[in-house]
Amino acid sequence: MKKISLLLLLSIFMGTGVSAQETAEKPKLVVGIIVDQMRQEYLYRFADRYSDGGFKRLIGEGFMMKNGHYNYIPTYTGPGHASVYTGTTPATHGIIGNNWYVRSLDKSIYCAEDSTVYNIGGTPASGQISPRNLLTTTITDELRFSTNKRSKVVGLAIKDRGASLPAGHLGDAYWYDSNNGEFMTSSYYKEDLPAWVKDFNGQKNPDKYLSQTWETLYSIDTYINSIDDNNDFEAPFIGKDTPTFPYDLKELRENNGGYGLIASTPFGNQLTLDFALAALEGEKLGESDVTDFLAVSFSSTDYVGHRFGPTSKELEDIYLRLDLQIESLLNHLDEKLGEGNYVVFLSADHGVADVATYMESQNVPAGNLNVGYVVSQVKGYMNTVYGEGDWVLNASNEQIFLNHKLIRDNKLNLADIEEELATFLLRFRGIKEVYTAHTLKTNSFTELRPHLLQMGYNHKASGDILIILEPSWLTGGARGTSHGTGFSYDTNVPILFYGWNIPHGSSTRYATITDIAPTLSMLLEIRLPNGATGQPIQEIVH
Repeated sequence: MKKISLLLLLSIFMGTGVSAQETAEKPKLVVGIIVDQMRQEYLYRFADRYSDGGFKRLIGEGFMMKNGHYNYIPTYTGPGHASVYTGTTPATHGIIGNNWYVRSLDKSIYCAEDSTVYNIGGTPASGQISPRNLLTTTITDELRFSTNKRSKVVGLAIKDRGASLPAGHLGDAYWYDSNNGEFMTSSYYKEDLPAWVKDFNGQKNPDKYLSQTWETLYSIDTYINSIDDNNDFEAPFIGKDTPTFPYDLKELRENNGGYGLIASTPFGNQLTLDFALAALEGEKLGESDVTDFLAVSFSSTDYVGHRFGPTSKELEDIYLRLDLQIESLLNHLDEKLGEGNYVVFLSADHGVADVATYMESQNVPAGNLNVGYVVSQVKGYMNTVYGEGDWVLNASNEQIFLNHKLIRDNKLNLADIEEELATFLLRFRGIKEVYTAHTLKTNSFTELRPHLLQMGYNHKASGDILIILEPSWLTGGARGTSHGTGFSYDTNVPILFYGWNIPHGSSTRYATITDIAPTLSMLLEIRLPNGATGQPIQEIVH
C-alpha cells in the first residue's frame, strides 16, 4: 500500500511539473568554481568547439547574468576571491590587493599570510597561510554557522589565496606547493593531513603530467580564434626561443620553476580537478543530512593568460580543455549525488587586458607605463618643492603612500600635497585620472571610476594617491599582459548558476560579483555574510 501511495505521489508531482529537485529541502552540495582571469567573452569566442556537457550545459540548463561585473578597483586575484565569497568589496572585507604596503610595519604583506601558523605537508616556505587578513565572514562561514558546523567546507586551488579565502574562517583549505609538488595546508586548519590527501600526494601526479608534452587538443590549424602562434607579444618559457607549440615539459621543467611549471599549463587545471574529485570522495561531501560546500579555483588560466595573453593559441587551448574538465566534474557530481541535487556557480576573480604591444600593432591606443620612472619623478618633484626627504614611502598597486610623519613635522597640509601631486601626475602619458585619499574619504561616489575606486579603498590600508591608467595601458613590459583596472576587459566576468532550484535562462541586466554570496544565502536560507553589500539576483531567487 505504501508503494502505491508513493507512486501516486510521484505521478502527481510529475503531472504538475514539479521536479524532484524542487521538492528537495536543500541541495546536498554547493560547488563554487572560480576560473582565474576568465573574461565573459570566452564563453562565446570558443563556443563552437565546446562540448555539450561543459560550459554549454551550465549556460543552457542554468541561469547566466551576461552583464556581470566587478564593482571595484583593483581587480586582482586575492580581492576577487574574497569579494565573491563575502558578498562585499575590499573597502569592507580588507583584502585590498594580492600584496599591499602597511604603514605601521613599513613593509608589504601578502593577502593570505599568517606568521603564527606553519606548514602541514608541503614545505615550510609555503605554509604560513590562513584567512586572518579577511575582516568579514564568507558564505562558506555562514553555511557552517547555520548547521552548527556540521556542514563541511573545502577550498582548494593551486594558489593558496584561491583556496584559503573562499574556505573562509571556518572551512578547510588545501593548495599546491610548487617546491615539492604536493597539496598541503597549514596549522590554522589541521594538525595533520587527512589520509586521502596523503594518498593523493602519493600518486605523484605532477611528475606524470610534467613528463608529457603540451600540444594543442585539436589540430593547431583549426585554432582560428587566436593570432599566429609565433609572435612578438607573448613571453616564451626559459630555454625556448619562441612562444610556440609544442611544449616539452620534461625539457622545460628544470629552468621554469620545477614543480611550479605545471601551473602554466592545462595540466595544472587537470591536477586541480583530480584533487577536487579526491576531496569529494575523501570528505564524503554531499553525503550527510546538511549541505556541504566545495570551493574550487582553477588557477592555470591565469598563469597562461599572463604569459601568452588573451589572443594566444595557448589560451584558446586551455579553455577548450577546461570545458572538458568542467564536463568531467559535472558528470562526477551527477553520478555521486544525482542530477539536480547540487548547486554550481561559476565566476572569475577578474578579467584581463589585451597585450598592450599587440593593441598598438592594431592601431588601438595603448602603452606600457614605466612606473619606476614616474615614481622617481614624483620623488624629485617633492624634493624640489618641499625640500630633501623621504616623502614617498611606497608605490604599489597604482597607489602612492606618502610619509605622513614627515609631512606633519614640516607642518604641511596632507590634503593640499595630495592635490598637488594629483595634478603633477596628470602630465604623464598613460595616466588618465588621479584621485586622492582625501577626496575618497570626504565624498560619496555612486558611479563610474571614482565609485569603483571608493569600493576598493580601505580607510586604514589604502594609499594617498590612486592612479587610473588610460584604457589598454599596462605597467608591464613588451610581452605578456595583466589586469587590475576598472575597465570592462577586467570587470566583465561570468556569473553562472546551475542545478538545484535554478531557473533556466539569462539576463543582460547589470549585476555584480558581490551579488553571488547573497544569492546563495537566499537559496540556502541562511544568514548573509556579515559585511555583505551585494543584493540577491532576483532572476534566480524570488
